[in-house]
Amino acid sequence: MKKGTLILLIVIGVILIGAISIYGFVKGTYNGLVVADEGVNAAWAQVENQLQRRFDLIPNLVETVKGYAGHEKEVFIQVTEARARVGGAGSVGEKMDAENGLSSALSRLLLVVENYPQLKANQNFIRLQDELAGTENRIAVERRRYNEAVRAYNILIRTFPRNIIANMFGFLAAEFFEAPEEAKAVPKVEF
Repeated sequence: MKKGTLILLIVIGVILIGAISIYGFVKGTYNGLVVADEGVNAAWAQVENQLQRRFDLIPNLVETVKGYAGHEKEVFIQVTEARARVGGAGSVGEKMDAENGLSSALSRLLLVVENYPQLKANQNFIRLQDELAGTENRIAVERRRYNEAVRAYNILIRTFPRNIIANMFGFLAAEFFEAPEEAKAVPKVEF
């Protein structure tokens, strides 16, 4: 074999090995990003499951309170309107905003309850309130898991060299589920 042919074969071999290595890196990175993106989607689905549970509990809670506190109409309207906004929300961001509004309306509803001691002793109300408290805890856990998945995914798409592949294939940063502004205010405690 001639020396020139041998050099040509070596160069072709190096190019092939390089191309295979680059292909392997891009494929592995892309698949890792897909897995992380699906992890975010799965975590959001769990958040939505718990939000749906709360959404389903609200009419029963409102009806129970309505029986005792009929003149608190504005609070019932706010809860109903907030619940309707949740039902009509489309994107993840819209759903987050709507859920935060619903949380505020529920807080106002539970404040109304404080004015009705006989309602606080009602077994149906106690059961519904316990269900709602349990659901709120589940929502908090799922929000945390979702935010952890979002954090891991966002780190993946922003770190070098994965960010190049992420940009090439259109992977975008996911939104965190943040607490509403009302939750950041210091509560006023009066005795």
